[in-house]
Amino acid sequence: MKSAYIIAGAVAALALTGCEDFLDSENYTGKDSSNFPVSESDVNQMVAAVYNSTFYQQFANNDCAEYMTWANLASDDMYGGGGMNDQRTQALEHLLVNDIKDMAQLWTAGYEAIARANSALTAVDNVASEELRNQTKGELLFLRAFNYFDLAKCFGNIPFVERAPETVKEAQTSPAQLDAKEIFKHIAADLYEATQIMPAYTYAQSYTKLQYGKVTRWAAEALLARVYLFYTGFYNASSLPTAEGCAVTEITKDYVVSCLDDIIEKSGHDLLADYRSLWAYSNEYTAKDYSYVKDDLAEKYKEGDKEVLLAVNYKYLSEWSGTELQNTTQYCLFFGVRTGNQDDSRFNIDDPNSVYPFGMGWGVGPVAPNLVDDWKAEMNAKGVKDPRYDASILELPSGFDYNVSDNWMEASGFHNKKLVAVRSGGGNAQDGGFYSYCAEEMGGSSSGHYQASSYQRLILIRFADVLLMHSELTATANGLNRVRARVGLPEVGYSLEAIQKERRWELAFEGLRWDDIRRWHIAPEALAKQLGGKIYNQGLQTVMKDQGDGYVARYNATQGFYKIPQEQIELANGSLKQNEGWEGAGCTYNQWN
Repeated sequence: MKSAYIIAGAVAALALTGCEDFLDSENYTGKDSSNFPVSESDVNQMVAAVYNSTFYQQFANNDCAEYMTWANLASDDMYGGGGMNDQRTQALEHLLVNDIKDMAQLWTAGYEAIARANSALTAVDNVASEELRNQTKGELLFLRAFNYFDLAKCFGNIPFVERAPETVKEAQTSPAQLDAKEIFKHIAADLYEATQIMPAYTYAQSYTKLQYGKVTRWAAEALLARVYLFYTGFYNASSLPTAEGCAVTEITKDYVVSCLDDIIEKSGHDLLADYRSLWAYSNEYTAKDYSYVKDDLAEKYKEGDKEVLLAVNYKYLSEWSGTELQNTTQYCLFFGVRTGNQDDSRFNIDDPNSVYPFGMGWGVGPVAPNLVDDWKAEMNAKGVKDPRYDASILELPSGFDYNVSDNWMEASGFHNKKLVAVRSGGGNAQDGGFYSYCAEEMGGSSSGHYQASSYQRLILIRFADVLLMHSELTATANGLNRVRARVGLPEVGYSLEAIQKERRWELAFEGLRWDDIRRWHIAPEALAKQLGGKIYNQGLQTVMKDQGDGYVARYNATQGFYKIPQEQIELANGSLKQNEGWEGAGCTYNQWN
């Protein structure tokens, strides 16, 4: 870790003198922590680099080392997919490793963000306005906690970097590897302070007070609830302890519930009337041609709707750019429907085997048939259709030809509708269609590029999750039934089983299922249900089989923690210990067996 830490520390020291050009392109040479920041412009410049490392850098070089990708693929609701050359996504899904660099970018970007946040926190007291100072400090505390949360869930026992190094000797000293439970104490302390100091801008006020996509008090309160639920569930604890120096020694259930009450009662956030309006396929251009939504959609998709507490914004590129792709929605590229030709007729309205309006990508994350089977069984048992099924899952047409899908692996016949690219315009590009839904070109004259032009937001926290967490923590059905009422489902009584089902249906493919099955201690049996599902490998029908030592054995050996990147182990000169379950041939994936 020594060399990697020096790099991260150096980047952090530069965070006050220069930022990535996606959020900000100005150079601040000559400014330092003694005179910067003092204005709102200074503040935005200072925190831009922290946001950039937190939300964009994991996709650098077409990498797939984001926690949401790992969480979706590792869960029981998605297969790895991709092509014959995408062993890394198949390995992630089977809790295996394909390359020593797998998930390394999550580690690097996470610690880069933490180092930058540490550096920025040393200067934030220079902000003259108390309101702006508290908002900014809260954002930085949130972002530091967010990164540590993902790192701790993914890698378990990790190094803790408390502050920016002040001397060369400090910069050359490897930080100690702490037990994950100790890391959670610092996460709790950061989020507690953020929830205490951040201004309570309502949903409506935030548009005049903050740039779109900024962290708010409500996002901090919701993330604290997530951290509490994961920690107390996974570690069988009754409360969430905090680090020394925090104003409280522990985060109690009562405090977390009060945070969720705060969001529900004061934030101005609420459920949208139509569940489909959350997803990009319901945008005004696509909706006019997409029969599923064009006639009865209550509200068109838009950025910044009232249900979303936090989302990542992305940039539009008209053509492929190797240096800026991470600033576009690469989830759409990875999770798009796999084919070798973006003008394939299967993406057009008038083809009987069309998947319109969903676009081309690399075919990662086919929906696992066990999710489909469980969801349909639930609807049949209750005698009622859950509208979220069709809103979330694309059933590929019966005539869909997997032989021309560019070596698609683990293709199940089902795909998600939330993370996939979306097209518009009716036909192919030559007929006025568009390869991707994108902010600046949708409705214009450009067809864009399937690898670069997707812009739709990535939702990280939304109000429905707040309601479901509130029900789970209070053991009441109020929030749960409010979520069900939105899609016309009848009320149910509270039970843990009811919450487990509701979270799976409502939040499908939003990166939360993996954390849920781990904290509920149902991961082995849930993962085992993936076996036997019908799949196509390179056009040939087969069934899902255990790879390596198998789903259950791999989870029991690792408890769901991933392998610490080998480069970091070697750089640490003995100060980093590898996670259990990551030695031997049984943890390696080279090709499908």
